[in-house]
Amino acid sequence: MLKQKRLLALFSDAVKAGGGVHTSRELAFMMGEPLSPAFTKFLSDCARKGLIRRVVKGIFESTLTPPEPTTAIYKIVNKLRGNVLNYISLESQLCHTGDISQVIMGRLTVMTKGRSGEFSTPYGIIEFTHTKKSIAQIMPNLYFDNEIGMFRATTSQAIADLKACNRNISMVES
Repeated sequence: MLKQKRLLALFSDAVKAGGGVHTSRELAFMMGEPLSPAFTKFLSDCARKGLIRRVVKGIFESTLTPPEPTTAIYKIVNKLRGNVLNYISLESQLCHTGDISQVIMGRLTVMTKGRSGEFSTPYGIIEFTHTKKSIAQIMPNLYFDNEIGMFRATTSQAIADLKACNRNISMVES
C-alpha cells in the first residue's frame, strides 16, 4: 500500500506544479523504480482499482487529483509527441481564432513533424497530421500560447495547412 500512496503523492505534487499527466517512464523515474514489466503491472493494477486513470496507452493521470480539464488535452499532446514540433492548426485553430463559425467539439487538430495518428482520450480525440514543411518554413507562422503550453498557427498558416492536407476550406469565413 505504501507504493500506491507514493504514486498518488507524486501526482498530487505534480498537479500543484501545473502537471498531472505522466508517462509510465516518468512515473518509474519519479518513484526511483526501473521501468519493468512489474512496474507496468503495478500501474495497471492502480488503474483497475481506480486510483489512477490511463488516458492513452502509457500515459496516466490521478483520479484523486486530476489535471486542469481545460489544459489536460494539451498536456497529453506533449506527452504523445513531445520530442518533435507540434502546433495547434487546421479546424481547431481556426475555430479558436473565430475564422470558422463551426465549433469543433471533442477533437483537437494538431500538425506535427512526427507521425500522423489519432488518439482517443477522456478529454477528446487528438488528431495528429504530419507536415513535410521544414521547421524553418513553419516557425515564422507560429506563436506560443502560454495558457496551454503549446504553439499555435497563425490564421494564414492554419489555412495553408488546410489546403496542404486537402481539407474542406469552404467553412473559412471570408
